[in-house]
Amino acid sequence: MLFTKSDALLDDLYEIAKNVHESAVYFNEYKISSLETVKGFADTMKEYESKGDKLIHEIIIRINKTFITAIEREDVMELAVKLDDVLDGLEGCASRLYMYDIIEPDETMVKFGQIIENSTHQILLATQLLQQQKLTAMKEYIIRINDLESEGDELLRGSIRQLFKSTTDPIHIIQFKEIYEVLEDVMDHCEDVANAMETVIMGNT
Repeated sequence: MLFTKSDALLDDLYEIAKNVHESAVYFNEYKISSLETVKGFADTMKEYESKGDKLIHEIIIRINKTFITAIEREDVMELAVKLDDVLDGLEGCASRLYMYDIIEPDETMVKFGQIIENSTHQILLATQLLQQQKLTAMKEYIIRINDLESEGDELLRGSIRQLFKSTTDPIHIIQFKEIYEVLEDVMDHCEDVANAMETVIMGNT
């Protein structure tokens, strides 16, 4: 489908991506030091997730009211859902930290936070180019997201191996392994966003 001069749906997608990135920045930079701070952390991440749900609801309404769109409605919805999956994963991780009373995130969690923030920044930049209808330029960021997902895979494998080597407490192993896997799932969701963007590029160039 031909691009229009501007498209409100692309603006909506950018707002969703912006909220996802802001949540990832908060997730990465927030310093947990006590049970009180981990609860506040989880509560704020839930607020980001709730805002994301509201934005998804708004874009669904707009899709249903819009007859001519810059990209196919199915592609818009696919991108919106994949973006929301990233945010849901981050919120799910924050809730687990609170449920398990983990007040000292380890080196692996910190590294995942950095990789995820970087990935959502690449997503935001790519979505901005989509908003500006500069499809070819998006490929640079899509490639970077895929590279970061590979970093996440390597981090997960090495961290789980180290977890079993350095820890004998089975509860600790179960809890931390689960959190590592949730964080790696977030990276998978970032790659899903990149794949959905690639589909948009292929269908409109």
